[in-house]
Amino acid sequence: MVGVFLASEVFADAARMQSAALGFPAPFVLVPHPVQDRTDDEMRTAAEGAYAAVVAAVTAQPGS
Repeated sequence: MVGVFLASEVFADAARMQSAALGFPAPFVLVPHPVQDRTDDEMRTAAEGAYAAVVAAVTAQPGS
């Protein structure tokens, strides 16, 4: 099973370290920060912006 997770861009280093520490070296996609105070429309725009990267990460060959 292939997985991908999303992280706010300011937490890129923390995402890398935590995934390694948990033994979960799945690819991740960074999204614009902040997330919590965005409107629904802003969240849709962010999701649309991340969509291609998520699809690419999920469909990439392992190790690529």
